[in-house]
Amino acid sequence: MALSVGSKAPNFTLKSKSADGLADVSLPSGKNSVLLFFPLAFTGVCTQELCDITAGLSQYSALNAEVIGISVDSPFAQEAWAQKEKIGITLVSDLNKETTKAYDVLFPGLAGIGDTSARAAFVIDKSGTIQYAEATPTPKDLPNFEAIKAKLAELQ
Repeated sequence: MALSVGSKAPNFTLKSKSADGLADVSLPSGKNSVLLFFPLAFTGVCTQELCDITAGLSQYSALNAEVIGISVDSPFAQEAWAQKEKIGITLVSDLNKETTKAYDVLFPGLAGIGDTSARAAFVIDKSGTIQYAEATPTPKDLPNFEAIKAKLAELQ
């Protein structure tokens, strides 16, 4: 079961790959953030989710929120996927599954290939408190993005 609303969000430092090389990414402080855990790059539902978020990224920016996608893929696979699909949000690699476990959203044995992040969404306020938490029933289900944007609007 995912961490609940009102909990302190666990901080993290994960790697992200860009044209400039590997960079450390941590939970933003002093800014609202949306963490999107997703199972695997290059899969249909994950591609749909992050392409849709990229297309509507200005809505999250207007709500003063940073969006970060987290998966157990390597940062190199994430970068290749982002380039192929034109994904414009920050993607970070939780290869060791430490952040996935800290947020309690580990999905065991996905399709018989191993443990991944479940599909989950968290809205974290400027002080680092979880204001919205959702782990979807299955990896094929998407989070309620309207509820996420409504919560961000409340935090303005």
